[in-house]
Amino acid sequence: MEKKLSPDQDTIQGTAKNEPEPEPKIESEPKIESESTDISEIPPPTPVISEEQQNITKKRTNMLFWMRFGFALIGGAIATFLFEEIDGNEERRWTSIIFMIVLFIITCFIAKGMKINFPKADRKKLVTTGIGSFIFLYLFAWIMTYTLLNLPRNDFSLPFT
Repeated sequence: MEKKLSPDQDTIQGTAKNEPEPEPKIESEPKIESESTDISEIPPPTPVISEEQQNITKKRTNMLFWMRFGFALIGGAIATFLFEEIDGNEERRWTSIIFMIVLFIITCFIAKGMKINFPKADRKKLVTTGIGSFIFLYLFAWIMTYTLLNLPRNDFSLPFT
């Protein structure tokens, strides 16, 4: 107990723990940045696209949209005739949906061959252009042609006639 409280005690352990803190650096002059800055901080320059090139890209994008529009209508009608002999509604439905996906992938390859020059940030537009219209028009054409081919033949009356 005396060792702990005596002021004469020489402790080696205490000096290791109580090292002096480093003094804060004081800058008297403002820091001037040199011209050689970090390259990772500078954003890459965006390429300048001419108005003529934008018009060409817009025309090709519109052509891609209308191509998918036509493929969807024709593909939906063809699906009705192609898969007529498949027994079972569930099998016919899934086969037609797989056919729709394959048809869309074919349009993606055709679009890639069209060489539409999208900026790097908009590369996904090659796939997303007209995808919603494609799906709904395909389903519309498929359902409409199937319904028209399978109308009841006997005692059929048109409404409002």
